[in-house]
Amino acid sequence: MNSEESVLTGVREHDYRSINEEVESDRLGFVQELKLVICSSGILSISFFLQYFISVMAIYSAGRLGPSQLAAVQLAVSTFNVTGNAIYQGVATSLDAFCSRAYGQKKYHDVGNYFQKCACLMLCLTVPLSCVWINSGFLLSKIISDTELVYRCQSYLRIITFGAPGLLLFEAGKRFLLCQRIVHSITYILSFVVVVNLIGNYFLVWNPKTSIGFLGIPIVVVILYWSLPIFTLLYVIFKDGKQCWGGFSLKICFSNWFPLMKLAIPGIIMVEAEYLAFQALNFFAASFGTTALAAQSICSTMGSLIFQVNFSVSVLISTRIGHFIGSRDFRGADILIRIALILASVIGCSSFFFIIIGRHILAGFFTQDEKLLEKASKLLIYLAFNQFADSFNVICGGILRGQGRQNIGSIINLVCYYLIALPIGYWFAFHQNMKVFGLWYGLVLGVFVLSVLQVFHILRSDWNLIAKNLQEKSRT
Repeated sequence: MNSEESVLTGVREHDYRSINEEVESDRLGFVQELKLVICSSGILSISFFLQYFISVMAIYSAGRLGPSQLAAVQLAVSTFNVTGNAIYQGVATSLDAFCSRAYGQKKYHDVGNYFQKCACLMLCLTVPLSCVWINSGFLLSKIISDTELVYRCQSYLRIITFGAPGLLLFEAGKRFLLCQRIVHSITYILSFVVVVNLIGNYFLVWNPKTSIGFLGIPIVVVILYWSLPIFTLLYVIFKDGKQCWGGFSLKICFSNWFPLMKLAIPGIIMVEAEYLAFQALNFFAASFGTTALAAQSICSTMGSLIFQVNFSVSVLISTRIGHFIGSRDFRGADILIRIALILASVIGCSSFFFIIIGRHILAGFFTQDEKLLEKASKLLIYLAFNQFADSFNVICGGILRGQGRQNIGSIINLVCYYLIALPIGYWFAFHQNMKVFGLWYGLVLGVFVLSVLQVFHILRSDWNLIAKNLQEKSRT
């Protein structure tokens, strides 16, 4: 690579800790691998809770301003998650396979090349997405009659458009670091961002002397979205991770996106299928009154919190699987799958009993209204069963991503959510008069089938064929 193409030049591998201290995967037995996964996923779960805190703080700040502002932010956050964040997450799943595989093969600069390609691909996707956010008022007015709500939601989305590039750079950068096993870095970065979050909300929203009102909320989020990649860059430059950076190149950025897109498109479908299914669930729940919708909101919030634990294990497992495929350590991959299924069982059972035993206390955190408390407590029973199955769903989804088999995951997700969960849930809710409980009954059935199908495909993994297919997909 010539000097004109390089911004941060590559350096010798022996200068950096993450490669020097790399533990050879084929030397790890079951117990050592289990310890590594538990410790690393524990650190990673803290990171995901901190990132989730960004949306929680935005909704909290809106609630302090009033119910109409709260409704606008909730609608805007949901809209952005479906039309933006889910797409970025889906595209970034391609890095779960390619970056970790390249790292396992010790082709360290390929990791940086994949990062550049993926970031540029997402930046190009942001152009049409920005048009949607800027004109969101026109689209939302077709389904929402409250003009003030639509106007506030559009104002939020127009401002958040300026932060979208920062968010996508962080999502790609997060994979760039995780594939190098620098797990703790994400926690450090998000810890600094939490401080920025609190300071920003205090001065722009909470403090009457400096507050700019509702618009301060999306402005703070934009600041946070840009703080994430800036802190990530500083960490890479001054701490660790630059051994996988061979330099910036426009030629690399804009050449041969097809291998990435072959994994990115089914990755988007996997993520969007679940996002849209839950949005449909919320939409149907609104038909049964405010109490049912509030109970649904409580369950969704609890489910999102528990999801962070499952997702942290999923991301780590995905990265480790890619390492094993890259180094062709298929014995290590088999050990990791056993560990993943054991952890899914433990987390699923723990979540089940935690929700069942503490459902009245958990519901009490959100409301003191007796009618809502009773309905939410009953609905949490359905959530408990769903979380048991969802632990397998989320963690097995990570295995499929690491194997580069997003296409299988996308098909299973579409079938289980849209041919099983939603139709059955709708039938029980509206035709059997089970109302919001019927919706969750359908969801539980769909997620159970989804989990069983994913486990079935994973247990039948042909590692030689998987490695060969991933090699063909990654050819440039």
